[in-house]
Amino acid sequence: MHDDIGNRVVAVSALPFTLGRGPGHDLQIAGADVSRAHAEISMADDAYLLRDLGSRYGTFVNGVRVTAHRLAHGDRIECGRSGVSLVFFVNADEPQPSLPAVQGAGDLRQVSTLLNLLRQMGSERVIDEVLSLVLDSAIEAAGAERGFIMLADERGLLEMKLARHAGHLTVPAQGFRTSRKIPEEVFATGETQVVADLLEDEMAAVHTATIALGIRHVLCTPLRLVRYVEKSASSDLRRNIGVLYLDSPERGRILSPEARIALEALAAEAATAIEYARLYRGALEKAKIDEELTIASRTQQALLPDPRRTGPFFEAVGASIPSRAIGGDFYDYQMRPGGRFSFGLGDVTGKGPPAALLASLVQGVLAAQSFTADSPEDLLLLLNRILLSRHIESRFVTLFLGSLDPDGTLTYSNAGQNPPFLLTSEGMRRLEVGGTLIGAFPAATYPQDTVQLAPGDTIVLFSDGFTDASSAEGVTLEDDRLAALVEIAADGRPDEILRTLFDAVADFARGADQQDDLTAVVVRYTGADRSRLNP
Repeated sequence: MHDDIGNRVVAVSALPFTLGRGPGHDLQIAGADVSRAHAEISMADDAYLLRDLGSRYGTFVNGVRVTAHRLAHGDRIECGRSGVSLVFFVNADEPQPSLPAVQGAGDLRQVSTLLNLLRQMGSERVIDEVLSLVLDSAIEAAGAERGFIMLADERGLLEMKLARHAGHLTVPAQGFRTSRKIPEEVFATGETQVVADLLEDEMAAVHTATIALGIRHVLCTPLRLVRYVEKSASSDLRRNIGVLYLDSPERGRILSPEARIALEALAAEAATAIEYARLYRGALEKAKIDEELTIASRTQQALLPDPRRTGPFFEAVGASIPSRAIGGDFYDYQMRPGGRFSFGLGDVTGKGPPAALLASLVQGVLAAQSFTADSPEDLLLLLNRILLSRHIESRFVTLFLGSLDPDGTLTYSNAGQNPPFLLTSEGMRRLEVGGTLIGAFPAATYPQDTVQLAPGDTIVLFSDGFTDASSAEGVTLEDDRLAALVEIAADGRPDEILRTLFDAVADFARGADQQDDLTAVVVRYTGADRSRLNP
């Protein structure tokens, strides 16, 4: 076996003979490309058979990737691209290479066991715990006095994440006095640096703060992620995510070849564990946000009135589908003094939580005014004053408000909303009287209009998510197409007209993602002689 520790002979003493990074194997091999259970040697038909155990980065014999291979004397075996090579000898009496005295091999095996734990826990433990375990293990394995881990931020600049003294003592990042020269060079070059004596280093002047503490010896290695692409042996994708730095006032083990090998092996596995922990923390944060948005979505839907409302002289149905978890569209029904039925549909500019919060504010104002006899014009003026007084930047509201009396008198005002369709026995018209959007201009006015409805007349309100709906080819549905569909469905029940609106978008889009909320309300005047009760 040849690796960074040196050359040595390992006897294949029992079969099957297993190779891998995990503990308990007959031959334990350190390396990011070595799987926990990588390969095994067994006997078949009086020949030695090498078999890959489903390793991620493959088993190679004489440079060729294999799944099973009959071993011959002199075959060169590699587990992934770890840099470790094994030369298979059939006879035990073959000349053995000279073996250096390797005191650190036992330490390396212990570190390898720890690395396996790191990989297993990487997806289960938070980043701070992973960093602590990596750094404490590195300090102990190298016999260092202190150490730190720096990770690259989004700009690619090194940021101190954790500093520790021997004995698991955390040091405040600002209290760790050392030069940034060595870690920054290691991060930039991807090469481990060993400084035998800072006093003798050619850049000793930049290490003054470190030397003043009595620190003389430094070992720093990159935290490097490796992604192997099978198509080519030269297609390793390496990315440095930070550095692992150790130093000590005493030479001890920190300058030994074994310490360097152990530290590099630890760093290779630690980079993977740290990345797993980062991804896991990101997943946890995303899951928390998703949960909060789910709760917010349920709350927003609960703030809407019941989808169906019936009364002595009207039928109303409504629905709202946000393009995201929560949106800025809303609709509202209110019974007002005098037996009037008030209804409306609004749309807040923008999307997501900010729009939803403002929509809730408007809904709250409308609910608070449900016991007053304010006209649509007065309510819109009130909302405009409220939004302007809150100084909500670049957040405006479009809103249609209508008030229907038992005798069929409809009073309405439209503040920048899509003009609703009014379906009567004489055809279809639009309800356009009103003013500009709410929350933009202090001097805005919202004139109202009055229309006399006959039994069976129907008002169809809809947000711009319908007319702006786009097909897979990028063509928008637009107003004329929607109007034609609504006119065809005019004789249907209110719920059928509502379904026509949503089906129109689904049929037109044919699976294309939509960027805006969809909200619609259909109100039919049934006549004062009808006697219906609210459910």
